[in-house]
Amino acid sequence: MTYAPAVPETQLRELGSVLPHLVSLAVECPEEPYDGDLQPGDVEIRFRPLGPLNRSGLTVVIEIKSKWSASREANRQERVDALHTDIRAATGLVDFGVHLSLPSGAWSQGD
Repeated sequence: MTYAPAVPETQLRELGSVLPHLVSLAVECPEEPYDGDLQPGDVEIRFRPLGPLNRSGLTVVIEIKSKWSASREANRQERVDALHTDIRAATGLVDFGVHLSLPSGAWSQGD
């Protein structure tokens, strides 16, 4: 997530609090159902402030990467639109964007 300097820390903390659940709901699918019990490694959030050379017309840009599946691909726009609505409702944030990427990939965390 990148954010403009004008975004208050309280709003960033609220985003950090609600995003794991909201993102998990947005990307759940039959191949990876969401049971509401997030474990370490399920969701990772990185906050990056816009630097002096960065340009963005939005105060916050949230980038989500989740493993590709046919069911996610079939309605990815609806998923990201609903997530945007849910983030706005949960945080009051305006002037932000959400990008959902579904690359083919694999994840291993070990024991």
